[in-house]
Amino acid sequence: MRPQVGLLLAVAWLGSSAPSPGGDPLAARIESQIGRLASGPRLVIAGEVIFSKGVLPDLYRSRRFSAAWPDARSVDELLAFVRSVESDGLRPEDYHLHAIETLRPKRDTPEERADFDILLSDALARLGHHLYLGKVDATRLDPDWNGRPKVTARAANEWMRNALGSKGVRASLEEAHPARRYYAALSQALASYRAIEKRGGWPAVPAGSALREGMRDPRVAIARRRLAVTGDVAGPAPDSLLFDGALGDAVRRFQYRAFLNPDGVLGAGTARAMSVPVRQRIDQIRVDLERARWVMHDLPPRYVLVNISSAQLYFIESDTLAWRTRCQVGKVARKTPIFRAEMTHLVFNPTWTVPPGILAKDILPAARRGEPVVQRKKLQVIDQKGRVVDPSTVRWPAKASDFPYTLRQAPGPNNALGRVKFMFPNHHSVYIHDTPSKDLFEHETRTFSSGCVRVEHPLELAERVLANPEDGQSGPSPSGPAPLLDREHRRSGSCALFRRRLRTGRARARGAGQALSAPALTDRWRCSIWPSPETGTGAPVRSASSSRSRRSRAGSRP
Repeated sequence: MRPQVGLLLAVAWLGSSAPSPGGDPLAARIESQIGRLASGPRLVIAGEVIFSKGVLPDLYRSRRFSAAWPDARSVDELLAFVRSVESDGLRPEDYHLHAIETLRPKRDTPEERADFDILLSDALARLGHHLYLGKVDATRLDPDWNGRPKVTARAANEWMRNALGSKGVRASLEEAHPARRYYAALSQALASYRAIEKRGGWPAVPAGSALREGMRDPRVAIARRRLAVTGDVAGPAPDSLLFDGALGDAVRRFQYRAFLNPDGVLGAGTARAMSVPVRQRIDQIRVDLERARWVMHDLPPRYVLVNISSAQLYFIESDTLAWRTRCQVGKVARKTPIFRAEMTHLVFNPTWTVPPGILAKDILPAARRGEPVVQRKKLQVIDQKGRVVDPSTVRWPAKASDFPYTLRQAPGPNNALGRVKFMFPNHHSVYIHDTPSKDLFEHETRTFSSGCVRVEHPLELAERVLANPEDGQSGPSPSGPAPLLDREHRRSGSCALFRRRLRTGRARARGAGQALSAPALTDRWRCSIWPSPETGTGAPVRSASSSRSRRSRAGSRP
């Protein structure tokens, strides 16, 4: 497991916890400066603010305030790394580079040597923090963000001691980097776009009517020059005004890279994307590198990633994009939240319980206007005793908190969640699921949901999620979940599959109902069946994972 590197910013100063440095003037100066850092509003050395109020006091107390950087090699490694952080989208000046380089040849007095040592330690602590946790605290931008690694003061201090000890500065900082291909690719792209900027950037493509292969237009020559800068097309063509096949292929490559519909047509959206200045693209890459530092640590070998801005879902295996598909995400007014959660199980042929948000914003206002929204959506009104109530007898309040009923949609092809939903419990009531609104996937901008992620090919995603790498199966199985799904549709029930290895080698359940067992599930999956609410057969089948079974029926925002 990779070490935690994040640094806490506040800790009490306990000067009495370490013995006095005695007659050593260097140690006395370090103790004095660290005391000012811990107890005062801020410490400034050579015009540079020292930020690491949590780590440096502990570091120097543990060393009895002796210098932490007696080895010139460690200093060289730190300075070389600081100079290289531009490739991470960071700024070397944020790590005291100029002050350190200015003080290094002097250091004639104990005061100068102590200040030099503290500057180095603060640069190392701050750089390790930024590489591992990011420069910006994501929770300040989004209070719901939960992807930040949990770091203790002990772990941060241990990282500092290892970096200045046996592991070394360079190795420790390298380990703090996100060890992901995506991060490395972003860094390479940043270098490439900076080189383009130095060469003068690219021309803007003027707005106009859409251009297609075979057409002639003065803007064709400009588009060709623009795409040549990024290597999408070769140099000048014999007929610079002709939109030929080579340019069409180049446009498609650009559109694919920009998450546009790769139709090879140079329309208004494609022209706008081509005309974004290279400086703006550089800034976007720097922001993406920062976001990657927020999320690219401690990831499992297999995970699902949703790119909300492009409405794409990625299945990652062994740090490689194994599969991708289109999805639909939240509307502008009901954005899909950004968070991280563990997928616990899948539910085939699910019911849909209307969540409080949709109840308050959609259902209740429409019902109060007299619209037959409950009948149109084929929702069942269920009272607190589990009885189905006639909607015409219900009094529809203005507030969801005053509504004493549950609205539920039975399983079936028109269910808002489609044929399968992927459960990862979270307080947003947001999940990944199928949808009956298949036509909406053809839109270039796919912001249609109330916050959930609707996936275009849910069964293939289910096959990949259910695959067991321990058995040498990394992709979809030949049979997949389709047979189970068909069986469930015929019996109008819901089935939850829990990703838990079973000691018994079979799926078991207790209570009223029936447990499924299939070769694809043996020794891998726990399965629970709920009869459809239409059958009125009562409580769900309980298994050893009954608490998760109850959660899987909670409301979600489709």
